[in-house]
Amino acid sequence: MSNHHIPVIAIDGPSASGKGTVASLVATRLGFHYLDSGALYRLVAYAAMRANIAADDEAALAQEASGLEAVFESGRVRLQGEDVSDAIRAEACGNLASKIAALPAVRHALLARQRAFRAVPGLVADGRDMGSVVFPDANLKIFLTASAEERANRRYKQLSGKGIAANIAALLQDILERDARDTERRAAPLQKLDDALLLDTTSLTIAEAVERVVAHYQNVENLRKR
Repeated sequence: MSNHHIPVIAIDGPSASGKGTVASLVATRLGFHYLDSGALYRLVAYAAMRANIAADDEAALAQEASGLEAVFESGRVRLQGEDVSDAIRAEACGNLASKIAALPAVRHALLARQRAFRAVPGLVADGRDMGSVVFPDANLKIFLTASAEERANRRYKQLSGKGIAANIAALLQDILERDARDTERRAAPLQKLDDALLLDTTSLTIAEAVERVVAHYQNVENLRKR
């Protein structure tokens, strides 16, 4: 049975733009399910690191992705029963995930798993290709971004808050490199679609960004019901 009648808000954007936090809070506001697609790629990266799979072994990585025993529950992520919520957020895991995400076979292996998150009453999904590939029929598409400098500053504060030493210049360089990988890759590159609304959060608080997304969605729904 088709689930295309179930509403989806697709929020795409570059690394450290705040889309994950915004998407999660929008989902809570609307009572929708939430898909953190980046966590799936981080899970593949974590599993690959644990199994000593090379970053360029596309076939082995795709096989790992298709067989992930992952569970998302109450804001936590479990892999084969192990809570890996914090482990997959490590910078090394994020860097590998960015490289793995450029591999077509891995993206294909995770496509059906991502689409399965679409369930009543609705879904808010964040990532790089939610609106372009995973949910091209999304009710609302948002391209959420911020300046590279602001994103580096946010990442620095996030890491510092966790007691993790960080260098803001190195973080900025890492963000610029991830942006290049995401926008230049052959498979599902990061891009702002013509039917997506641009939301620059450089000078916005998280609360303000959430309000704007919710308002846009309500406007879309009001127009649809007319």
